[in-house]
Amino acid sequence: MNRLFSGPIAEKGHSLNPPPRHPAPEDAADRKQIEPVVCYPIDTFEPFNRSLYDELRSDMQLVDEVMVEPRDAAAFSVAAGQFFRITCPDGPQVGDLNLWNADNLDERFFSGKARALHGTHLGVGDRMWSNLPYLRPLATITDDTLDWYGFDEFGGSVHDVIGTRCDPYTNTLLAGNEYHYCCHSNLIRALAAHTGMTFEDAEPYVHDVLNVFMCTGFTRDTQQYFMKASPVRQGDYLEFFAETNLLGALSACPGGDCSNSHSSEAAQCYPLKIEVYQPTNPLPDNWQPAEASTYSRSHGA
Repeated sequence: MNRLFSGPIAEKGHSLNPPPRHPAPEDAADRKQIEPVVCYPIDTFEPFNRSLYDELRSDMQLVDEVMVEPRDAAAFSVAAGQFFRITCPDGPQVGDLNLWNADNLDERFFSGKARALHGTHLGVGDRMWSNLPYLRPLATITDDTLDWYGFDEFGGSVHDVIGTRCDPYTNTLLAGNEYHYCCHSNLIRALAAHTGMTFEDAEPYVHDVLNVFMCTGFTRDTQQYFMKASPVRQGDYLEFFAETNLLGALSACPGGDCSNSHSSEAAQCYPLKIEVYQPTNPLPDNWQPAEASTYSRSHGA
């Protein structure tokens, strides 16, 4: 590969970018001490009603199970008003989740907006927002057996919306070889199998993911995205409430617990399972599936 740069990177403890070439202004320290402001405050959102969801989930019937084999993916359907769980039935394993509006695959999970609204890692009460122009919650996280983890001393936490998904294009770029069981390819195969699409037609619908059970953050020195061994144990689950009719696809990442590597056959991998539940208790009379954004889409015209 032809490169347009050469020479040593910055010393350890600094960014991987070249050292700055421009002097800091006299008021540099003052500029850096300015207090940050949250970009998208969500205090106008309706608060998470834990008691409502807990009442619904106190009595529910398992209506479907889908197993996801190691280094593979599977699609599943969830009706509005149902719950679904991603569970770890065996050894430690992380998964990459895609969600679509089952009635319109152009509407899909928007990880960037979820990150902007809720933070780098999602937890109970956070919503899985859809892309523009729809921008509505596809699902709400209602329970998480890893909620005890929080953030560790390295700045790591679970269920991130930082990473995109492992893919064969980046692997070819970095490693120079083709590996076909990255999460991107797994999700393509699962969506194609479920819908009857060709791989070529299915690929544009595969999108940035929720990295379920994956433990990630940014290194303190170089600010690079890192992964570490997931704390997930046999029996752990992440639970969602479907705010509209959903089609999902889940990949059991080839990185296993992501303690060392991915995009290869090196890691020990295990299956994941999706469980779909129907609440026995009725939904409130005023409940209805989430509505799409009411923005006029006039865009100033």
